[in-house]
Amino acid sequence: MEPMDIVGKSKEDASLPKATMTKIIKEMLPPDVRVARDAQDLLIECCVEFINLISSESNEVCNREDRRTIAPEHVLKALEVLGFGEYIEEVYAAYEQHKVETMQDSLKGGKWSNGAEMTEEEAAAEQQRMFAEARARMNGGAVAPKQPDPDPSVES
Repeated sequence: MEPMDIVGKSKEDASLPKATMTKIIKEMLPPDVRVARDAQDLLIECCVEFINLISSESNEVCNREDRRTIAPEHVLKALEVLGFGEYIEEVYAAYEQHKVETMQDSLKGGKWSNGAEMTEEEAAAEQQRMFAEARARMNGGAVAPKQPDPDPSVES
């Protein structure tokens, strides 16, 4: 019988993006150092195991507090319980930085925004255009081409 993790998938199903992990590994080493592929795979597996360990202990801390949602303080407590107390300050600082960056992203409109603000009238016109395209697709008709935006620098 193979080991199962909390969400019911085998441990072999849990992984981290290989390209991202390889990039992180290479960024941490001097440029003249090469890492064998099997060593990269081992490092990735170690990271997965570490995440599983911290997640499991965070869940235990959460359960001891009769909570159903793991909060950042549960993760920090798990680090302490597991003997990684010396990293708590650095982890907390990274968490605070993440919160700041996330807040800035949401203020900019997040990943879906192109940075340009729309007036209410422009948004309503865009919505109507999108509705018309959707109706045309549903009715099997041709999609109306997007109307070019009027150039605000050109006055009539």
